[in-house]
Amino acid sequence: MKYYLIAGEASGDLHGFNLMRGILRADPEAKFRFWGGDRMAEVGGVENLSKHYKQTSFFGVADVLKHLRTIFSQLDECKRDIVDFGPDVVILIDYPGFNFKVAKFAHSKGIRTFYYISPKVWAWKERRVEMIRKYVDRLFIIFPFEREYFRRRGIETIYEGNPIMDSIAQMLSEVPTKELFARENGLDERPIVALLAGSRKNEIKKNLAFMVALSKAHPEWQFVVAGVSWLDGKLYEQFLEGSDVKFVKDKTYALLKYSEAAVVCSGTATLETALIGTPEVVCYRMDEFSYRVARAFVKIGFISLVNIIMEREVVRELIQHDMTVANASEELRAIVAGGTKHSKMMADYAALQEIVGGAGASDRFAARMVELLKTENR
Repeated sequence: MKYYLIAGEASGDLHGFNLMRGILRADPEAKFRFWGGDRMAEVGGVENLSKHYKQTSFFGVADVLKHLRTIFSQLDECKRDIVDFGPDVVILIDYPGFNFKVAKFAHSKGIRTFYYISPKVWAWKERRVEMIRKYVDRLFIIFPFEREYFRRRGIETIYEGNPIMDSIAQMLSEVPTKELFARENGLDERPIVALLAGSRKNEIKKNLAFMVALSKAHPEWQFVVAGVSWLDGKLYEQFLEGSDVKFVKDKTYALLKYSEAAVVCSGTATLETALIGTPEVVCYRMDEFSYRVARAFVKIGFISLVNIIMEREVVRELIQHDMTVANASEELRAIVAGGTKHSKMMADYAALQEIVGGAGASDRFAARMVELLKTENR
């Protein structure tokens, strides 16, 4: 069968990579066409990569408005590509602003639509529930609490665990020893504090300067930024110049594994950090307009997936005006080994691990997708 997948970010690319491998196990004759990145291209072939997420990742209301013409042009391009490929199914991986428009289009063309990793409609933009009901044939969720949420709204879901565990297992299997990691990246003997400032330009611009300021208050720790290759290195350099902060590129999992603590932007990275077992504090700042919009529409009390899943504060969230060096310093001292909050955080992480489950979800999801397509196409 023919599968058209769309992922618009690095995390979606990794989830798509694992899902595509699972699809091939269940359907060895599978043919792929996709929007994604280098990991998905490893499975589906770079010749079948229609658009790289480096060209499609926009963040925040202001950034989206600025690039509206580009976004609509890309949407038209995607629609044409889908029709030309003629897939048996379109598989949408998170990335809701773009993917809901694709879902509506695919539905209008009679193409089956699977949504893999449901948009977080329970956090904000709940009106999208109706779009799922109208345009999505099957919804695949990755958090157990989502089952009841969607059931109450008349949508049956498919849950096979959380594929983030597959991503973590895959990436940690490629991590070098701590000694080699330190040597390759010019690190010294001081305890490491990882800085995850985000994977988009605007996130870096809003958060990295603060993280550098935090590092200057703690010469006893070695602060290291987790950079990404799809952003220009000069974006990081303008903030790191004159500081003692080190920089590694595309080595986030290795950095987290060997860090005493981490300062993390909101998003999937908060959950990844916790599941790897690294104590963390969540720090997040956006432009004031986007912040006011978010405050008006976000329906939940937390922004980090760790706290959302656990339904209580496991990791401290320092958002917008609370994001100060004093607050972050206080929290870092408390969560590192020997700190007043360290043992409690590790116990909470263990409970989180139980809820999320183990590896293998990607294969289970893939097998269900192939089974549904074969059964419902008879």
